Amino acid sequence: MSFRLPQLGKWDGSLLPSGLFQSTPLDLRIVGRTLLHAALVGVAAGLVGAALFAAIEYLQVLVLERFVGYRPLRAFGEEFAAGSQPGRFQPWLLLFVPAVGGLLTGWVTRWAPETRGGGGNAMISTFHQRNASIPRRVVWIKALASIATLGSGGSGGREGPTMQIGGALGVWVARTLGVGARERRILLVAGVAAGISAVFRTPLGAALLAVEILYRDGFESDALIPSVLSSVVAYSVVISIFGESTLFGQVPRFPFVPGHLPLFALLALVTAAMGALFVWVFARAHKAFDAMPVPAWTKPALGGLLLGALVVPLVLFVGFQLDAPGEGLGLLGGGYGAVQMAISGNVLLPIGWAGVGLLTALAFTKILASALTIGSGGSAGDFAPALAVGGLLGGAFGRAAVLLLDDPRLQPGAFALVGMSAFYGGIANAPLSALVLTCELAGNYDLLVPLMLCQGITFVALRKKSLYPAQVATPQESPVYRDLLLRNALVEVKVQDVLRSSRAVPIAFFRPNTSAEAMLKLAADAHEQEVFPVTDEAGKLLGVVTSTSLRVMTASPETASWTFAVDLMERAATVTPLDDLSRAMRALVESGLRELPVVDANGQVLELLDETDVAGIYLKAVQRAESADRPTAF
Repeated sequence: MSFRLPQLGKWDGSLLPSGLFQSTPLDLRIVGRTLLHAALVGVAAGLVGAALFAAIEYLQVLVLERFVGYRPLRAFGEEFAAGSQPGRFQPWLLLFVPAVGGLLTGWVTRWAPETRGGGGNAMISTFHQRNASIPRRVVWIKALASIATLGSGGSGGREGPTMQIGGALGVWVARTLGVGARERRILLVAGVAAGISAVFRTPLGAALLAVEILYRDGFESDALIPSVLSSVVAYSVVISIFGESTLFGQVPRFPFVPGHLPLFALLALVTAAMGALFVWVFARAHKAFDAMPVPAWTKPALGGLLLGALVVPLVLFVGFQLDAPGEGLGLLGGGYGAVQMAISGNVLLPIGWAGVGLLTALAFTKILASALTIGSGGSAGDFAPALAVGGLLGGAFGRAAVLLLDDPRLQPGAFALVGMSAFYGGIANAPLSALVLTCELAGNYDLLVPLMLCQGITFVALRKKSLYPAQVATPQESPVYRDLLLRNALVEVKVQDVLRSSRAVPIAFFRPNTSAEAMLKLAADAHEQEVFPVTDEAGKLLGVVTSTSLRVMTASPETASWTFAVDLMERAATVTPLDDLSRAMRALVESGLRELPVVDANGQVLELLDETDVAGIYLKAVQRAESADRPTAF
């Protein structure tokens, strides 16, 4: 069973993504097959994501807690692997353990250099490639590298790696099932959604993020429903293994107070400034490590050593101040425990301005620690550090507001959640998905209005900043969609739409018995014509003679006296007035002719279609696409 989408009108030169498939048949069997494939991707990503989550958590317990004596600060939803008593804190081990993990990461990633770094930007770059292919080895190499980096204390998150792993699983399923390039690209996005959902446990936010993160100003709408399905399936797989819980546990209710909106607007401006700093530091770190004259596979170890040198003195200082040896307050790992502290409070968090100062200091330190890990090529995501920095900054802002305004209705946890969402949404150009993610984490929509306000402000303020350089502005700018859009421009235009209404010189026709002398005289009078139709007495097209054949004939005067049109005639490639320009372009290329006879149903020649007629439409489409690519000034 199939039906055809309604035609939305004659092509007018516009290049809207919604017009790409206006005349494409929609087969319900294809829809069902795509959703089934998305479900398979969800199962695979859910199982792999659960295994990756467990492996990282248990390795952290074994290495960081028992061996080093480091006390990671965990969010409520990360405590399934906790419970053992940490060993005695040994600072000198913490100095070198991240470097050992970085060395293992660098060694593993030699077989897949694309797995170095966060993974999110690599996934986006792959999507915009014409073949959208990810080698199968990326799945296990990225997983091993991430376990080595994060299990040894690398400052980063699991979500970035699972974006790339999930995308690779989507491509692997597509390749195994033998689907086309378009569906392979959709399953790549569905795999990204499933990977995020598996480790972050926000199924709707993960699906929206997967389709929103690809562009600065758009969505991959065709992949939305498959992404939702794969995300739900992956989420179901994970909670079947670990149980149902949100990352930050049961968050309190946050009643909406309209009078607090100016404070949230101010938080958005502060968050935007911090987001610009975050992107700048990460870019500088990548450049600095790229410029180092050492083998690429050793750079994660160097980043781990610098991370240890940064963290150890701070852990010693915090432990001394709080009488908690080895307490890192989220400096290593994703930092969600520090965000939990900013939302819900903690006995380790001082009251008053000391707490504000501690949260602010942790935010700046987390930026530097994560830049060392990810910028050096460590396999850790920038998603978690961005959320952590935003949450810490929001928590510090909220506590400062409470101290300054003495308003009992102010809740620092609300500012922490809003800051977390606005920070990542701004630098990732993904405001809608970041908003939904936060509402899912909070378990309610109490913060919807402040979130909308802050997301709008940070989105505008950070228009020229992006955490992911591989993002393109719109589908028109993507190499994949540019080809589709330009081809669509030719499909929507008919031959009859571009035919000349009148000719200065009529078309020159030959008969099969036209002599060489007559052919040359007619060709001289029609000096702009390159192809000469040969017709019978009834006007039906028999073939064509090209100007090239006439020039070759004149080079041999002795043969010209007995040469006729039938001797030079070639098989004609033709089009009809109702053919589209895409078919006409293919006929021009395949025949090698510069002009095509346009014939009616009886085979009689009506006009000649020149290649410049087709090229003119194509160039206009290119100009409109390039015009749409130019960023809007704010």
